[in-house]
Amino acid sequence: MKLNNTDALNALKAQSLSLLKNRHVTSPVTIKDAQGMPRYIMVCGGTGCHASNSPHIAELLEKGLAQHGLSDQVKVLQTGCFGFCEKGPILDIHPDNTLYLEVSTDDIEDIIEEHFIQGRPLERLLYKDPHTEERIASDLPFYHSQLRIALRNCSYIAPEDIREYISADGYQALARVLFDMNPTVVIDTLKKSGLRGRGGGGFPTGLKWDYTRNNEAAQRYIICNADEGDPGAFMDRSILEGDPHSVLEAMLIAGSTIGATHGFIYIRAEYPLAIHRLEIAIKQAQSYGLLGDGILGSDLCFDVEIKYGAGAFVCGEETALIHSIEGARGEPSVKPPFPAQEGLWGKPTCVNNVETLANIPPIILKGADWYAGIGTEKSKGTKVFALAGKINNVGLVEVPMGTTLRKIIFDIGGGIKHDKAFKAAQTGGPSGGCIPTQYLDIPIDYESLASIGSMMGSGGLIIMDESDCMVNIAKFFLEFSVDESCGRCTACRVGTKRLHEILTKITEGEGSLDDLDKLMQLGKIIKTSSLCGLGQAAPNPILSTIEYFRDEYLAHIVDKTCPAGVCKSLLKYNITEKCVGCTLCAKKCPTSCISGKAKERHVIDQERCIKCGACMDQCHFNAIIRH
Repeated sequence: MKLNNTDALNALKAQSLSLLKNRHVTSPVTIKDAQGMPRYIMVCGGTGCHASNSPHIAELLEKGLAQHGLSDQVKVLQTGCFGFCEKGPILDIHPDNTLYLEVSTDDIEDIIEEHFIQGRPLERLLYKDPHTEERIASDLPFYHSQLRIALRNCSYIAPEDIREYISADGYQALARVLFDMNPTVVIDTLKKSGLRGRGGGGFPTGLKWDYTRNNEAAQRYIICNADEGDPGAFMDRSILEGDPHSVLEAMLIAGSTIGATHGFIYIRAEYPLAIHRLEIAIKQAQSYGLLGDGILGSDLCFDVEIKYGAGAFVCGEETALIHSIEGARGEPSVKPPFPAQEGLWGKPTCVNNVETLANIPPIILKGADWYAGIGTEKSKGTKVFALAGKINNVGLVEVPMGTTLRKIIFDIGGGIKHDKAFKAAQTGGPSGGCIPTQYLDIPIDYESLASIGSMMGSGGLIIMDESDCMVNIAKFFLEFSVDESCGRCTACRVGTKRLHEILTKITEGEGSLDDLDKLMQLGKIIKTSSLCGLGQAAPNPILSTIEYFRDEYLAHIVDKTCPAGVCKSLLKYNITEKCVGCTLCAKKCPTSCISGKAKERHVIDQERCIKCGACMDQCHFNAIIRH
């Protein structure tokens, strides 16, 4: 089917609305009330749930429903990520308002029998409130403080069916841009909305589009940066897996606005599911006349091409990304000129990341004032975070800018695992800083994070508890930056390696107080003299941990101990008077460094001990301590 004008698009939307009409209702519908209504089992189809066998669960559901003669009444659809990754695989049954968590293939028959035949919830798969022990079918605390804009469709539509996207207002924003707005109005709308780049830099999106459009070159390009490289980050991947058409529509809007006829999606090859769904979406958009020539009967001609990255972190930087697309080595360029002036093949190029683009269609449809009314004075809208680490509710969350770190960690994230104490939060990945306890109530926005030595980054949010060593954490992130440095500039290539060597000395008990001054001085030099953002931000984890956790550095340097018990070279295992001489520790020691007679206190030879902890794991009398 070719869509040649807005009337055809609206007609298809009307035809497709039946696909969604019973999934979300304005008031709760019980299982009993839903009897006789068309039902939908939405199966989480993100990468995390895929790894937990969700495609097979969907297949077994379809077979089971067919065996019970329910195929006409109940449809099974795979969506994108639900966000609550800690509890996947997840099933969301509409319009019954029922979520089933941690579903396995063994649960399929029980779900069909209890939910669809007996008309009652399967209690054991419902969410269990950790405080009240109550089983909850919907409105989970994890979602209470969230506001989904970029993720609006990820658990709502089947991403491999363009009709579902169209029925959820898909491509309506494009039609409005083509027939009711001109490029100046579009850019003014984005400027007024306050949307800033979600890839880390936070540059105003409308201003970037304006700079690209105002160049007099005959050819311009739009690039979607899907090269998501921060450790623990999976925001962009989830959007592409769950709502690929939203990114295509935004690229079409950008092409129409800045005068580009060709777009590229630069995505790392490690995202096979996202790539698969993007390829399907592009083919469907082409078949519907939404890519190619004369889109919706207008003068817009636009095509999209997928380019695969090899996983280089530095290619998240826009000039390195552009060089990679050109077939050259992924290295950053000196700026200016900026890509908006001279980008891909020397032509004006606008580079936006996935989350930024996903915000464009709703801004066009709902208006700049709506979006600007969300967030803070200078940081508008919402931000998607990949919540990971020592947190109970690992997952993907989207919250208004200005939401406090405390609310994200303890309300949405459910607090720290095993009731341990919160120690720090790392934002911005290896380019960010570590936020200590005293800043738990800081609002999460661009300016507030920068004021305490951290940054928004693309949205990785890693939580650490009392068992984490902050010196070792700084070393871990710096090791990543050393490995990912492209090597073009000396400050990053050599400087980060020297920083890593100093940190290694400290964690091995060979550091001196002078090393702290060296870390600070060298870190500041690298920040001011590196060519691109990777090098400029690489010292951030070190500088922030020295500022907020200096006592841990001093313990490593002066006392030759690791307070968290992480740095192996600084550990000691000792056997206390609680030892009853059971000999089990001596039998399990891989280096035979434990000696002693049966029924007498044993002793560890510290020179031969490799600090493996096997003795402590085997002791049944708590007689071995680590310090």
